Amino acid sequence: MARRGWRLGVTAGVAMLAAICASGAEPLEVIRTASDLGPLPADRFDFTPRDYQRSQRASALLVRQCMADRGHPDFPLDPRYPRDPMVATAITVVGTEYGVLDPDTARRWGYGWDPAKHPASRPKGRRMTDAEYADWPDCNAEANRRLLRGIDVTRDWLYASRQAIEVDKAVRHDPRLRAAWDVWSDCVAAQGFTRYPDPVAAYRDRDWKRGGDGNTRHTQRERATAVADVTCKRRNRTAEVWHAVLAQKQAADMARHRDRYTAGLKALRTYRANIDKALRKLG
Repeated sequence: MARRGWRLGVTAGVAMLAAICASGAEPLEVIRTASDLGPLPADRFDFTPRDYQRSQRASALLVRQCMADRGHPDFPLDPRYPRDPMVATAITVVGTEYGVLDPDTARRWGYGWDPAKHPASRPKGRRMTDAEYADWPDCNAEANRRLLRGIDVTRDWLYASRQAIEVDKAVRHDPRLRAAWDVWSDCVAAQGFTRYPDPVAAYRDRDWKRGGDGNTRHTQRERATAVADVTCKRRNRTAEVWHAVLAQKQAADMARHRDRYTAGLKALRTYRANIDKALRKLG
């Protein structure tokens, strides 16, 4: 059954590329988000946002139980440090797999986003006491061990996510995508903007002066560049070609490493089962 799925993934990618070539420059439908392009073969191997939310809840419950066992019965689920630490925020590399796609977002926020819709995440519970803080790291480690029980972390855990780095290299060197990027680049340059080699380079342009949270300054030049970027993607179906090539490369990689992907999926299902068990037991 799984093998049939991989073959369907390859077939779907070929069909999409054929449809793109036959349809000409005009897009068949409006693409505003990566999900509008449809699923990818490797999607079912991904650690999802729902997985993350559930894992955070399960971990917090397990930590609280461990802390109670160590003599801290009222430990909060979302504690703050005893003293505020220096916080380093990871910078977002790209808004979606294919860069900015939504013209309204490009027009208003350029290569950034509305800060009101993405507030900094801060713990909502009370501060830990010094005594609690001394036991907290061990309880965190214990919670992680319980959620990862039965999983070979070094070999199987999130295998598809690790393998995605190699797949992405293959995608970026695919001649069909390189040709699509060249057309997109010419289109952006023809509108008076920088000739970027690909949409990721446009997103990463240092002139946008990203802050520690990854957001940009939303300057007029940035926003105008982002609008040209999206316009050229739509005019030339850049994201559709990109998506089709990615689907093919993922399916081919899954066929080559079938056993590893199967083991990775089993590990992810084990992790979800461990989460379910913790949530059922602890609420």
